Amino acid sequence: MHIQFKNRKVLVTGSTHGIGLATARGFLDAGATVVINGRTQEGVDAALKRLGGNARASGFVGDLSQSQAADHLRQEHADFDILVNNLGVFGPQDFFETPDSEWDRFFQTNVMSGVRLSRQYAQGMVQRGWGRIVFISSESALNIPSDMVHYGFTKTAQLAVSRGLAKRLAGTGVTVNAVLPGPTLSEGVAEMFQAEVQRTGASLEQVAADFIATHRSSSIIRRAAHVDEVANMVIYVSSEQASATTGAALRVDGGVVDSIV
Repeated sequence: MHIQFKNRKVLVTGSTHGIGLATARGFLDAGATVVINGRTQEGVDAALKRLGGNARASGFVGDLSQSQAADHLRQEHADFDILVNNLGVFGPQDFFETPDSEWDRFFQTNVMSGVRLSRQYAQGMVQRGWGRIVFISSESALNIPSDMVHYGFTKTAQLAVSRGLAKRLAGTGVTVNAVLPGPTLSEGVAEMFQAEVQRTGASLEQVAADFIATHRSSSIIRRAAHVDEVANMVIYVSSEQASATTGAALRVDGGVVDSIV
């Protein structure tokens, strides 16, 4: 199977590091023109440098949890062939200590950013008869974490949006899917584990594996995934070869979700 995206324009939101950056790199390697996104010029410039200064890569600076930033993006980029809604925030906080403002921040960032951008760009895809929209959800959409109820709620909401939008776009040539990573060694996760790495002297991979053994004991691979492993699923489901896959929740969770479907 040879996947290539020549003459395809891709937006990957929240892509200055982690899964988003790995996904952007995968699209570039397959010939796409890619717009990455971050909240600061410094972050976007650093990410573009990490992508090797590829001439097919450019950046958009803006907080896409805000509707004004989405409007500015549309002014700069009228259309995309592929939209990867990767922008997201996470972090543990007890249910009884999570204020309304934090629920709203998570919802606007994790859910509404993808809703707005899908609304902006899906109709152009329909007019051209081809397009791909991917929401980066999480296994936490199915296994709601007791210490991050506000996060799990947003990831479940993404599944509802992606499935419903896939049905709304039935027969148009535009597919909509969700990808559900499990524990993944992104920069954000590495930062969360850094104190334990320093305390124990163990490697990041070992600390992550110990966390999974304790908190995600149903994992079959018994380790954290690497960002490229998640990006590979996004690249496939965005390809021509994945034309019969839509409305799906595709797990890259290492078998954490204990289900045969």
